[in-house]
Amino acid sequence: MQVDEVLLKKLEKLSFLKIADDKREEIINQMSEIVSFVDNLSQLNTDGVDDTFAMNDSSTFLREDRPSCDTSVNDAILKNAPQSADHFFIVPKIIE
Repeated sequence: MQVDEVLLKKLEKLSFLKIADDKREEIINQMSEIVSFVDNLSQLNTDGVDDTFAMNDSSTFLREDRPSCDTSVNDAILKNAPQSADHFFIVPKIIE
């Protein structure tokens, strides 16, 4: 696939982006490098590789859920607040 001005205009339209005129050539060159890299990947020989080589039936290890509260973190955060009370921020009322 060749990345050129026509393809770049189409991609601009699809992505709702506007590329500056002074950056167009640089973008075309970078996209051409990316497409050429992906083309190299398609040339890899994967005949002996199982389609599901990264899959397994075991699930992710889960840790026990134990609630904890470190009030020193809360106090350190609330120390920087302009106003606080009972471990809460005090803010101006915005809804009548």
